[in-house]
Amino acid sequence: MQGKIAVSSGNLFLKGTLILTVGGMVVKVIGSLNWIFLSRILGGEGIGLYQMAFPLYLLALNISSAGLPVAISIMTAERIALNDFWGARRVFHLSLALLTVTGLVLSVVLFLSASWLIDFHVIRDPRAYYSLIALSPAIFFVTILASFRGYLQGWQIMTPTAVSQIIEQIMRVAAMLIFAGALLPMGLAYAAGGASLGAAVGSVAGLLALFYYYRRLQDRFNGQINCATVERESGKKIVKRLVSLAWPVSLSSIMLPLVANLDLIVVPLRLEKAGYSVNQATELFGYLTGMAVPLVNLATILTASLAVSLVPAISASHSLGDFQGVRQKISAAFRLTYLVAIPGVVILFLLAEQIAGIVYNAPQAGGSIRILALSVFFLGLHQISTGSLQGMGLTLIPVLNMGLAAVIKVVLNWTLTAVPWLGIEGAAWATVVDIGLAAGLNIYWVRRYAKFTMGREAFFKSSVAACVMGFSMILAYGYLENLLANAISVTMLTFALGCLSYCILLLILGGVGERDIVRIPLFGGKLCSVLHKCRLLRQH
Repeated sequence: MQGKIAVSSGNLFLKGTLILTVGGMVVKVIGSLNWIFLSRILGGEGIGLYQMAFPLYLLALNISSAGLPVAISIMTAERIALNDFWGARRVFHLSLALLTVTGLVLSVVLFLSASWLIDFHVIRDPRAYYSLIALSPAIFFVTILASFRGYLQGWQIMTPTAVSQIIEQIMRVAAMLIFAGALLPMGLAYAAGGASLGAAVGSVAGLLALFYYYRRLQDRFNGQINCATVERESGKKIVKRLVSLAWPVSLSSIMLPLVANLDLIVVPLRLEKAGYSVNQATELFGYLTGMAVPLVNLATILTASLAVSLVPAISASHSLGDFQGVRQKISAAFRLTYLVAIPGVVILFLLAEQIAGIVYNAPQAGGSIRILALSVFFLGLHQISTGSLQGMGLTLIPVLNMGLAAVIKVVLNWTLTAVPWLGIEGAAWATVVDIGLAAGLNIYWVRRYAKFTMGREAFFKSSVAACVMGFSMILAYGYLENLLANAISVTMLTFALGCLSYCILLLILGGVGERDIVRIPLFGGKLCSVLHKCRLLRQH
C-alpha cells in the first residue's frame, strides 16, 4: 500500500518536465493574447499606468515568497524519500504558517504605503495609485499558493502546478479584461486599477485548484502508515532550515531585476557615448530586452521546466545517500538539454531576422537576436546546473556564481556597448558572457560535488545533427523563397524541415535510441511503433 504513495525515482522528473513545459507554453500563449486585447482597451497610456505598479508588486512577492517553494520542495522530497510522510506534512504546515504571515504583512504594507509612494514621487504618476492598491491583495494569495506548489512539487507531482498555472492565467486574463472594460468609463486610472485586480482573481483561482489536488493527496496519505525511523525535527529546526535554503534563492530572484535595472541605466547611456541619439538608444535597447531576451526565454521553456522537476528528484536520491542515482538524473538532464538547446541555437541564429519580422514586425532586431541565440545553450546549462545544486541543498552556490557573472556583465556592458561598431550588439555579447560564465561556474561545482560526466558523446552527436540541420535549413530557405511569396510560410516550412532533419539525423547517429523514446511520457510507446514501421529505429 505504501508503494502507491511513495515517490519512485524512475522517470517521474521527465514526466513532470513534459507536463510543466506544456503548461508553460499554454500560459505564455494566453499571456500574449491578453496583451493584444488589453492594449486595445487601455492603450499605451493605460498599459503604462499598470506597468508602473507592477515592479513593486514583483519586488514584494520576491521578498515574501521567492525561494521558499524551492526549499519546501527540497525538504518535502527528503522526507518522502525516507517514508516520513508525517514529517513532509509538518514541513508544509510550518512553511504555510510562515508564508501566511509574510504574505499578509507585505500585502498590508503595499496597500498602506500606496499613498506615500505617490506623495514622495517613487511612482511618478498619481493615477497609478489604484493599480497599487488593486495589486496588494494578490501578494497574500500568491504567497500562500507558492507554499502549496512547493509541497506538491516535493512529491514530484507536477500536474497540479501546470493546471493551477493555466487556471490562474485564464482567470487573471478574464478578470483583467472584464474589470478594465467595465471601469474604463470612470477614467483610465480606474481601468488600469481594474486590470490590476486580475492578479488577485487569478491567484485565488489557482489556489483553489491546488487545494483540490492537496486534498486528494491527503486522502491517499491518511490511509498510510508512517514508516520513518528518522528522528523527528523540532519546528524551530525545520523553519531554520527552510530559511537557510530559501534566502539564497530569494536573493537570486531579487538580483535579476536589479541587474535589469543596471542594464536600463548603463546600456542606453553607453549607446549615446557610441554616437547614437537618445531615441536610437531607446529603440536599440528595446530590440535587446523587449524582443531578443523574451525569445531566448521561450526557447528554454523546456529546460526551465526540467530544472523545476529536477530539484525534488535529486533531493530524494541525495537524502537516501544514493549518489549514483543523483549522477544518473543529472546526466540525463544534461543530455536532454543538449538535445533541445543545441538545435535551438541554430534555429534562432539562422532565422533571427525572419522571426523578428514575423513576431515583432521589426527585422532590425535580428542582429541582437542572432548573437543572443548563443545564450539558449548556456541558459539551458545554467538552469539545469542550478536545479542540480539546489537539489543537493547547495542553494547559495548558484547565487554567488550569478553575482560574479553579473559584475562581469556590467563591466562588459560599459566597455563593449560604447564601441561604435558594436553598439547594442556589444550589450548582447555581454549577456551571452554573463549567462555562459554563470553556467560554467555552476557546472564546475556540480561536477565537484556529484562527480558526474558531461556526456561528451551526446554533445557531439547533437552538435553534428544540428550543424547538418543548419545546412539543410539554408538550402530549404533559398529554395522555398523562390517558390513561395509568403515570408511566414517560408519561415515556418524551413523551421519544420529543419526540425524533421534534426530528428532523423539523431536517430541515424544513435543520439536517440529506443530506450530514450520509450521513456517519453504519454506517447513514447506509440512513437516507437511508428519509427519501427518507418525503419528509423532498430529493435533492441
